[in-house]
Amino acid sequence: MRIQATRYFSLALILLLTFSCGKKEKNCEHSSEILDQDLTVEIARLEQDFFQAKTEEDFNYLFEKHPEFAGQYLQMDLYPHPDSLAKELLAIHQDSIMRSLYDSVEVAFSDFSEVEKDLETAFKTIKHYFPDFQIPKVYTFVSGFNSDLVVTDELIVIGLDYFLPPTHAFQPELPRYMAERYDKPYIVPMIVMAISARYNLTTPSDNTLLAEMIFYGKAYHFMKAIMPCTSDEYIIGYTPEAISESFANEELIWSHFVENELLYETNPFEIRKYVGEAPFTDAISTKAPGRLGRWLGWNIVDDYQFNQDVPLDVLMAEPDAEKIFRASEYRPRKPNK
Repeated sequence: MRIQATRYFSLALILLLTFSCGKKEKNCEHSSEILDQDLTVEIARLEQDFFQAKTEEDFNYLFEKHPEFAGQYLQMDLYPHPDSLAKELLAIHQDSIMRSLYDSVEVAFSDFSEVEKDLETAFKTIKHYFPDFQIPKVYTFVSGFNSDLVVTDELIVIGLDYFLPPTHAFQPELPRYMAERYDKPYIVPMIVMAISARYNLTTPSDNTLLAEMIFYGKAYHFMKAIMPCTSDEYIIGYTPEAISESFANEELIWSHFVENELLYETNPFEIRKYVGEAPFTDAISTKAPGRLGRWLGWNIVDDYQFNQDVPLDVLMAEPDAEKIFRASEYRPRKPNK
């Protein structure tokens, strides 16, 4: 199987000329009902305020001005006194490397209006489907590569240093295949995926690979529903070429799962091969992108929604992975010729 898979994936560049590049796009424009909601998002650029602070008194003022940020993100309660946190931040922000990192962020993110607009549209869409969704406060910060994203019900903190261009000298200590997904276009999709988890119900006792596949499939389906105009590249983190290769080889991928009886596998080490972070799915082919189980789960969930015509909130509230799989009537698509 592995030799055959490798051979098929090696033909992917040829197949790119013939086969579809991914999921077919529908009309991706949001309705006026969604866009006309009275909802605005303003992102507070706290890295600017904090790096411009010169004294402990300046920091204490910022703690009082942004109590959620100070409490939940900076974890001020862990310090014996706010002055202790202020003194630590003052020393960190006077460090020459941190100042250089901050300067790089200021250049790369001098205009953040597009991210702000995209996030506002995403929040409006989530609010449309899930009326109980409360708009969190959104902040940016320079964490010194300590935190990429913090997403809670009350606040979101974006560690902008993580999202410097992949070609920048400052990079997080991550494998290259993961670091390449830390770029400006991924910010809003990552936030939306984190939010999806609060609506993505599961059956805790189901520890099968299928359950993991459906969980991620529902997450990606949620992201695409909330951001229909966003390329699949930024939803799943595959290159356009990897997306095309996967669809061109969907029958082969599915046959590997079926022939090896993987759907009901419960061994966590085996499951990790197909849904865990990796540069490629070695069990299928070194030419196959990583996390193929997640990608396959996305296809299954899409088919479930299409065949059952369930609204997004109902789909996300369905905890039964087996039910979703059976009702999806999933079959791998044959490449379009």
